Amino acid sequence: MKITVVGCGALGSFYGARLCRTGQDVHFLLRSDYDVVRRQGVVIHSINGDFHVQPRCARTPDEIGVCDVVLIGLKTTANGQFPKLLPSLVGPRTAVVTLQNGLGNEEQLARLFPPEQILGGLCFVCLNRVGPGVIQHTAHGKVVLGEFQGPSQPRTRELAGLFRQAGIACDITGNLARTHWEKLVWNIPFNGLGVAGTAGYEALISQTSTFNSQPVLTTDRLLGDPRWETLVRELMLEVIAAANALDFEVPQSLAEENIKRTRVMGAYKASTLIDFERGQPLELENMFLEPLRQAQTAGVPVPRLVRLCEVLHQLDPNG
Repeated sequence: MKITVVGCGALGSFYGARLCRTGQDVHFLLRSDYDVVRRQGVVIHSINGDFHVQPRCARTPDEIGVCDVVLIGLKTTANGQFPKLLPSLVGPRTAVVTLQNGLGNEEQLARLFPPEQILGGLCFVCLNRVGPGVIQHTAHGKVVLGEFQGPSQPRTRELAGLFRQAGIACDITGNLARTHWEKLVWNIPFNGLGVAGTAGYEALISQTSTFNSQPVLTTDRLLGDPRWETLVRELMLEVIAAANALDFEVPQSLAEENIKRTRVMGAYKASTLIDFERGQPLELENMFLEPLRQAQTAGVPVPRLVRLCEVLHQLDPNG
């Protein structure tokens, strides 16, 4: 298959490199890393074994042309670039697969392309980009793949097989919207508190606007302090309550399952915390504000999520 990765940070580079390793025709659409990746390729330092690949590199979509599959690993703050980056890559039979976090990404793509061409992939993985074309993989890696609208298709199973051939565990969901909410159970507390925790614990449980600068909160620190662990759990249960009010039937036990799974990650920095440290805009809209709006529309009280969004908005470098 001809596959293009749009958004070659940690996520896009890792999964793109895995697919490239199987001999697929993989293209990386690059900006700042173009020269390094074209010259040196992509290096993955992984718990499952290090490897190196040499994908095809391009600066513009027109250099690549229409593909069989477009994998989108962009930060959701870059979704405004969809009309510029994607049309040259997408033909009438192209599968457009967003691997992005949060809610609303598939809907944004559906304004440009037929909904039946759009899929979502939820990535349960610990990754960091440690240099141009260099990715550190420290835990997990599974992808859950689903059609934007309707049940799985032969195309869905073919794509899942492509991931599995690349050594990536891949499940198929018949309800992509529910799976998005299941991932938010992890993303909202660990991405959110990792950043908001720098304002101090009191800022999260009160209405004070006076923040005391604190050290960053990696996942081990959030679960190593009973106060922060309590907030993690409370946020998870609010997200689950919102999902259930929207008829997604997410079990409360998912909170404890996520906490148990996170303990093995060590001192992991979630992606939003890395963006914050680099002074980049936070993925507030899709990962936090849209879930908040849907929870409030469903009439679910989510006081911890409300306060988290307030603090994140004040801390956002572009806020």
